Amino acid sequence: MTSSRPRQRGDARLGIAVAAALLLTPFTAAALAAQAPASVAGLTTPRAALGFDFGDDYQLANYQQLSAYWRTLARESDRMSLHEMGTTAEGRTQLMAIVTSPENHRNLARYKEISRRLALAEGLGEAEARAMAREGKAVIWIDGGLHATETLGAQQLGEMIWQMVSRSDPETMRILDDVIILFVHANPDGNDLVADWYMRESASERRSLAGVPRLYQRYIGHDNNRDFFASTQKETENMNRVLFHDWFPQIVYNHHQSGPRGTVLWAPPFRDPFNYNQDPLLVLGIGLVGTAMHARLAAEGKPGATMRSGASYDGWWNGGLRNTTTFHNMIGLLTETIGSPTPMQIPLVVQRQIPTGDIPFPVPPQRWHFRQSIEYSVATNRAVLDMAAKMKENFLFNIWRMGMNSIERGSTDTWTPSPKRLAEVDARMREAGGAARDSVEWAWLRRPGLRDPRGFIIPSDQPDFPTVTKFINALLETGITVHRATSGFTVAGKRYPAGSFVVKTAQAFRPHVMDMFEPQEHPDVFPYPGAPPTPPYDAAGWTFAFQMGVQFDRILDGFDGPFERIDAWNIAPAGGRIAGDAQRATGFIVRAEANDMFTIANRLQSRRAGTFRLQEPVAAGGASYEAGSLYVPAGGTSMDILSRAAGELGLVVQATTMRPPAGAVELRAPRIGLWDQYGGSMPAGWTRWIFEQFGFPFERVFAPALDAGGLADRFDVLVFVGGAIPPVGSGGGGGGFGGGGTAIPEASLPPEYRGQQGRVTAERTIPQLRRFIEDGGTVVAIGSSSLNLAQHLGLPVTSHLLDSDGSAIPRTRYYVPGSVLRARVDASRPVAHGMREYTDFYFNNSPVFRLGADAEARGVHRIAWFDSPSPLRSGWAWGQEHLDGGVVAVEATLGRGRVYLFGPEILQRAQPHPTFKLLFNAVSYSGEAGGSR
Repeated sequence: MTSSRPRQRGDARLGIAVAAALLLTPFTAAALAAQAPASVAGLTTPRAALGFDFGDDYQLANYQQLSAYWRTLARESDRMSLHEMGTTAEGRTQLMAIVTSPENHRNLARYKEISRRLALAEGLGEAEARAMAREGKAVIWIDGGLHATETLGAQQLGEMIWQMVSRSDPETMRILDDVIILFVHANPDGNDLVADWYMRESASERRSLAGVPRLYQRYIGHDNNRDFFASTQKETENMNRVLFHDWFPQIVYNHHQSGPRGTVLWAPPFRDPFNYNQDPLLVLGIGLVGTAMHARLAAEGKPGATMRSGASYDGWWNGGLRNTTTFHNMIGLLTETIGSPTPMQIPLVVQRQIPTGDIPFPVPPQRWHFRQSIEYSVATNRAVLDMAAKMKENFLFNIWRMGMNSIERGSTDTWTPSPKRLAEVDARMREAGGAARDSVEWAWLRRPGLRDPRGFIIPSDQPDFPTVTKFINALLETGITVHRATSGFTVAGKRYPAGSFVVKTAQAFRPHVMDMFEPQEHPDVFPYPGAPPTPPYDAAGWTFAFQMGVQFDRILDGFDGPFERIDAWNIAPAGGRIAGDAQRATGFIVRAEANDMFTIANRLQSRRAGTFRLQEPVAAGGASYEAGSLYVPAGGTSMDILSRAAGELGLVVQATTMRPPAGAVELRAPRIGLWDQYGGSMPAGWTRWIFEQFGFPFERVFAPALDAGGLADRFDVLVFVGGAIPPVGSGGGGGGFGGGGTAIPEASLPPEYRGQQGRVTAERTIPQLRRFIEDGGTVVAIGSSSLNLAQHLGLPVTSHLLDSDGSAIPRTRYYVPGSVLRARVDASRPVAHGMREYTDFYFNNSPVFRLGADAEARGVHRIAWFDSPSPLRSGWAWGQEHLDGGVVAVEATLGRGRVYLFGPEILQRAQPHPTFKLLFNAVSYSGEAGGSR
């Protein structure tokens, strides 16, 4: 299909003048209105398919309706095909609609290959890259519905697909000619849940989004936009496969809600800081396309768009859908737009009525309808697609240029900017009184030892290598090139065994590699001297290799060896076996250092096979096994279970002729109760997912069941995540996304949700918890619940972060947003068995404890604590010296039972695997045969 307008060509290194000229293309409202959207005959309209138009008041289409409609359009239109990305957590088929001209559809494989070759850049010279950029088509990803209660996302996706297959105006035809659009429904399960909940009332005026009964992603709800570098959930894997293995789009547009108060939407450019690993072309590209979005809205007479400081969105964090793509040289876009199927009101926010560079076209207060939000979304979609069509050659070439820049940076000496080192230089230069020190200080900043690494080597002989393999799989699923050693080799004087992993930085996605291995150094951001810090949008530090406990070496010079590239989507752990003479063995031992030891224990316990935990180190098979290691007596089904599990999990199971040593603790399957709430709790959802991955049996327990008592008859251990236990004097717990704040009449609830409403309270719940503990039960409290529970129970545990007058240290002096901190661990305590003496914890302004002088006498012991005034490993810790001496993990005896208090987020988004052991051990030992430990 030919375009009615000449294609834009030109140098890919676009100048500001050219960009400005493109943005000033006559987008007047009159001109746009004059382009009457001629339509293609014979296509089923939304109203014919659904009974209403997208954006009609009080109407929402669920995923079943949307997917059926898309299948109809795909049959009727030669502009559209459907791709089944995979299944969701609840078993639905996740669809992606590919929309482009019929001619492009006939050559789709070629354009896909061009997009892949340019994105990966490897082995592609500039002349060939330019030729491919001329030949190729821009590949643009537009999604919707990731956060299902943000109902606009899925509905605008339906409207946009309809428009692109039905309209024949010049702009649409030009876009179809030069662009391949990937329309992705990001959360089918949530769309069905939320739309069905809203539409359950027959009377439209009674419809409401309030009180959705559970998380809109089976396990993690809103955190489904926090999973894209860890790639744990099925929907994330489906999307990562398209993004980083199949299509490699140049622009990724991620739709969200809601716009800042007093506006209609927020769109890029993002506010600072942006991440230092990203290519400047990436940052400028986001600004270019974002400006086009704002210009389009203004030209169409659509006020109320804000940018930069108009909201909190920055370019620092990695982990969200659009965020992770930016570390792959893709222009990642975000909009946050108001809108609801129930008409709403834009309030008067006086400060947003004065035009500024960040809100050039204010919107007056008014009643707002859902269709208006659909039209804003269509306008921003079209702005992106129009820019992509006009500049498709530039975008295709520039993703190659960024990839090649990354390969070159990984092949030579480079230095990532360090705010702290630069602050030192600035202070010295100021002290020198203006004396010329440029060359001296520049040389100091470029010291050889501060160079960025050329690669990372992960030895295969580290204790928990199966967890290392999970880390490698996360890299592979996000498109990172990983090699494995086929034999032993030496680099920089160190010998590494066969099977070690190698990740070189000379690859197109170097920004992501660096971000996964290297510490983040968030700058100190203050609006003015003496002000509290400006929070980052999400985490300040997240270095995934640290969180996963991966032991690796940074290699500063070029190196090579007997390496083979791993081409699989992901790999199975290697090296699992039963070592020694299994036929003569009286028992088998599995190391406590390996998290999957618990997987084996749970499988054995589910089959009623005997399991013991060693309480002292032992020697077997020429090796030493630490306290906490698993001992399994031979006999019954044990051998069969161990043999299969060892191979599947990559664990070495040592056969031995020893009997269970004296003092070994016999265990049975623990009866686990996991607190949850009506509407769902994300931390509880992550815990459910983690328990399932490692085979722990558990039951969700809600406030009414806790209040009813008799807990010891049902459970050995109760687990309370952050948000479960209220502060003393607050009246009730719960909250957060999906938190049960809206009371729904029980009789109107589906049966599976009855008995879930209500919150943990000091009056009804805490006495039952005390009775459960005193009778021999175990309670685990994590995050905010930890200190709250200690205070409710009257334990000699207070906050460490108090000023001399007893008040909390103010944020002007102490602030630690999501970051990785190192703490010392007493691994001799059973709850810390298998942990290293120094372990990285994920910390997010978390509780830090101070134990009373009589704590030891009252059976309260520290398990982990900060023994340094500078525990920061990655992120931002303003005033971190206040943490020195603070305790982060506590074990307390109360009656015949135990309480475990873990202040940091030891399960944070299923990322910090080494600290999983604190929960796993607490739960495991609660199942001690013959009584509580």
